Amino acid sequence: MRFLSESSGKRIPCYRVLNENGEIITGSDYEQLSEEVSVKIYSNMVSLQMMDTVFYEAQRQGRISFYLTSAGEEAINIASAAALSADDIILPQYREPGLLLWRGFTIQEFANQCFGNKDDYGKGRQMPIHYGSKKHNFVTISSPIATQLPQAVGIAYSLKMDRKDACVVTYTGDGGTSEGDFHAALNFSAVTEAPVVFICRNNGWAISTHISEQFRSDGIVVRGRAYGIRSIRVDGNDVLAVYSAIHAAREMAISEQRPVLVEALSYRVGHHSTSDDSTKYRPVDEIVYWKMERNPVNRFRKWVERNGWWSEEKESELRSSVKKQVKVDRIFHISIFFIA
Repeated sequence: MRFLSESSGKRIPCYRVLNENGEIITGSDYEQLSEEVSVKIYSNMVSLQMMDTVFYEAQRQGRISFYLTSAGEEAINIASAAALSADDIILPQYREPGLLLWRGFTIQEFANQCFGNKDDYGKGRQMPIHYGSKKHNFVTISSPIATQLPQAVGIAYSLKMDRKDACVVTYTGDGGTSEGDFHAALNFSAVTEAPVVFICRNNGWAISTHISEQFRSDGIVVRGRAYGIRSIRVDGNDVLAVYSAIHAAREMAISEQRPVLVEALSYRVGHHSTSDDSTKYRPVDEIVYWKMERNPVNRFRKWVERNGWWSEEKESELRSSVKKQVKVDRIFHISIFFIA
């Protein structure tokens, strides 16, 4: 008689390409990025950061009722978006506005939704940050945690039945994996062999619940194997690693008609939302460390600059351009219109 051990005894490795200085790790196997794509990725990451800052401050001023940032997880947002086709259908959680930004959703459109004005596609019937866009294949965000996961499998199965050259990509946080819908979705997708890519942003916190209080297993990646799903763990702060992993996962999902699970390790630098004060349950020093030393935007910028594709002049031009799109008086105008 032999019982299986509760642990394999060896931690699943994390796929990385760039070190903290933005240098390629020797021997790394990764998808090459052109200058055009690299610059667009970096520009979108900066735009996402700046948009988050303005809308977060707008909520603090009482101009919108709620907001939630992607601080610290910009690489997961933008690099995964870059690795997908416009035909791929996205079922997000609530920390993936970068997917829409990459696909052409304008900052004005984000503002329309957050303020719930007359130009909002949902006409104010959703909470702020619950974006959706049919033309961008981005299914509207819903508040209940993890409900999008089994829905994604159903959509993926329909793509399979129609023999579409596309897949479904759905996102969740580590907290979402503690919901029953996560397990139902993985089992459902494995049995139906649906072309769906599950991306878990393991950022260490489910609001105020640390991962150590959520599960005893080696993270999320091992759960894929338990359900018969191919899986990989990736450094979620490494643009090249995220891009390469999602690019490969997408190809696998479509060509082999199978689900794939990607665990992206990261850290939620911001508070959970504007309704949260994370300094009450985690050290400020920890937040500062990840914001300053492990910043995914800074890491990728170093790599882009090292290739001669970026400069301080271009940085200034980019930030000036984004500021014009999110300038405060425009946001105030939208706010006043909504209140009136």
